Amino acid sequence: MFNKILIANRGEIAIRIMRACRELGIKTVAVYSEADRSALHAQIADEAVCIGPAASKDSYLNTKAIIAACEITHAQAIHPGFGFLSENADFARLCRTCGITFIGPAPEVMDAMGDKASAKKTMISAGVPVVPGSDGIVPTVEDAKKIAAEIGYPVMIKATAGGGGRGIRLAESEEQIEAQYIAAQQEALACFGNGDVYIEKFIVDPRHVEIQLLADNHGNVVHLGERECSLQRHNQKVLEESPSPIMTPELRERMGAAAVAAAKVSGYQNAGTIEFLVDRDRNFYFMEMNTRIQVEHPVTELVTGIDLVKAQIRIAAGEELGFSQKDIQLTGHAIECRINAEDPRHNFRPCPGTIKSLHTPGGFGVRIDSAAYAGYTIPPYYDSMIAKLLVKAPTREEAIKKMRVALSEFIIDGVETNIDFQLRLLKDEDFEAGNFDIGFLNRKNIMGE
Repeated sequence: MFNKILIANRGEIAIRIMRACRELGIKTVAVYSEADRSALHAQIADEAVCIGPAASKDSYLNTKAIIAACEITHAQAIHPGFGFLSENADFARLCRTCGITFIGPAPEVMDAMGDKASAKKTMISAGVPVVPGSDGIVPTVEDAKKIAAEIGYPVMIKATAGGGGRGIRLAESEEQIEAQYIAAQQEALACFGNGDVYIEKFIVDPRHVEIQLLADNHGNVVHLGERECSLQRHNQKVLEESPSPIMTPELRERMGAAAVAAAKVSGYQNAGTIEFLVDRDRNFYFMEMNTRIQVEHPVTELVTGIDLVKAQIRIAAGEELGFSQKDIQLTGHAIECRINAEDPRHNFRPCPGTIKSLHTPGGFGVRIDSAAYAGYTIPPYYDSMIAKLLVKAPTREEAIKKMRVALSEFIIDGVETNIDFQLRLLKDEDFEAGNFDIGFLNRKNIMGE
């Protein structure tokens, strides 16, 4: 087991990883930008190293500075969290070259699964259902028109190196294909330095359901059930829950088996997630694989009782999982609400600023993952998430009621937040009935204004 781990991230995920490390008896090293000198993760780590100015490219994406921080503090491993360098295969290779353990999959696997066109081919070889579309990269507009005509409109044009909803465009007819193809290419090039795109059939009103995986270095692979992630605004998740309201034992078994097969054929190790689209008839199709821990991982922890971050660390240290698929049981229902510094009444614009006072909810079955505190100034340079509020109860109905109570107790003074939006969503009749899909929040005016 490692003696010291550097956490190449910030905010609540850095705190989350620190907790797991401390429970395992591992010392922690925080890295922080100049804008994060007062951030909680920089204050409570065993050691902290400033790695550059506020801009992410000069700090949290500064691979040389992070490696240098690891070397001067004698950390043996780096946990990248999510975002930033978590799915950067070149950074994982650099860690390997420097004799530092990267807590995640091998860079070769990240290359294969991070590129969506390549990942699709891998899924086909594993027998995993995929959305009809191009066999790989679509190099020209004329190729795009030909493929779209073959599979039928509407189609999605997607960046192969995309993420976070970037580089994705919908074309509903041949008249739209050229403009949307060019727009997806340009956004992908600007965001990821790679303008390659591929095309898929657009599944009308699907659900977004993902399967959590753990795979060790000894050939053991298990799935930990599903997370329902359909409640999104412009491809950004807002609320997640487990189990999914549409799930049946038979569907879970099929989706779980497909996810495990995908991990095995790709040689995957550590924690990962297979994301699926599920249509109205409960047919499911591979969408993408996330080769990292995800924001919504606590939802799975609550219903399985398995600490995913500890499992990541143990796997990276060469240990076996210590349990098999038959040992995993899902109990109760968990919901996660992302609490963001944003203004829902003005198109969810980010609202950085100083938190003047803060009261967080508590009680039986309530969990908060956060790095916020009274007096903390939320900087404008990074993601606007303040906290993840989670609840667990025996049933979905009880979990919804518990989350409403928890949200009503959550008081943040000094910055605008989406707490009221989340409360209204929890009281929506369609949400209560489980009657929603991936486009639900883009169609419905939850705020009623």
